[in-house]
Amino acid sequence: MDKKRAFTLVELLVVIAIIALLMAILTPALRRAREQGRQAACASNLHQWGLIFTMYTGDHDGRFMAGIDEDWSTARYSWIHTLIPYYDNPEIRLCPSAKRTRNQGGKPPLAAWDMTESNPGELLFLKDEKYKFGSYAINWWVNDSDISIGAGLNKEDKWRRTGQKNPHTIPVLADGGFMLARPRHTDDPPPYDGLFAWGDGARGMDRVCTDRHHGGVNVLFMHWTPRKVGLKELWTLKWNRSFDVRGPYTGPAAEWPEWMRRYKDYP
Repeated sequence: MDKKRAFTLVELLVVIAIIALLMAILTPALRRAREQGRQAACASNLHQWGLIFTMYTGDHDGRFMAGIDEDWSTARYSWIHTLIPYYDNPEIRLCPSAKRTRNQGGKPPLAAWDMTESNPGELLFLKDEKYKFGSYAINWWVNDSDISIGAGLNKEDKWRRTGQKNPHTIPVLADGGFMLARPRHTDDPPPYDGLFAWGDGARGMDRVCTDRHHGGVNVLFMHWTPRKVGLKELWTLKWNRSFDVRGPYTGPAAEWPEWMRRYKDYP
């Protein structure tokens, strides 16, 4: 009768080595697959926001909401508050890659914003806690308001309403580190990823120029279709009426901070 043969130590070590090699090969692929899933879920969120904005602007003669600058103390005119009648799930305000606020352990750039973190005591504008957080930023330039804040923020540059020419170039909502962003073509790129400049109008691009999805962010455009946009590509979009899409940060002569140099260039 044949005796049962056990694994030798060498054979066992070979099996362990093969398993370790397979794990080393498969782990990056699994990470990429997970990130692709999160990016797809984020794009799905923005697609839902496209439907919500379509309903709201359809009910208001094509016009957007006034914007939070009308009333910071209550946020009655912010996209978050104004659109509540059009959505019942606040979770769609969270990119799956940035679901936790800094108080909850989220780390920039993969952190959601929380209005009570940004300026405690002043911006406690919504009684319901579930409406105080998110990880998307509205393009301030689409808001229908006559208020201008800060140097270089000309109210005449606002889009205000739908029906614009080339809507596929006009951002409405994007992955962001705060609830709104005011990008201008003269904005310098952030010196590091995840920078948040509270109240600094000269750094409007910082809030959306953050590596949320492997070199890019998801953006919902005014034709209500989202897509992934490369970080350097952000300077080629028509954020406002006077935005120069061939400004100082487009083309081969652009000088990018070190952390952005590895990303794809756009003409």
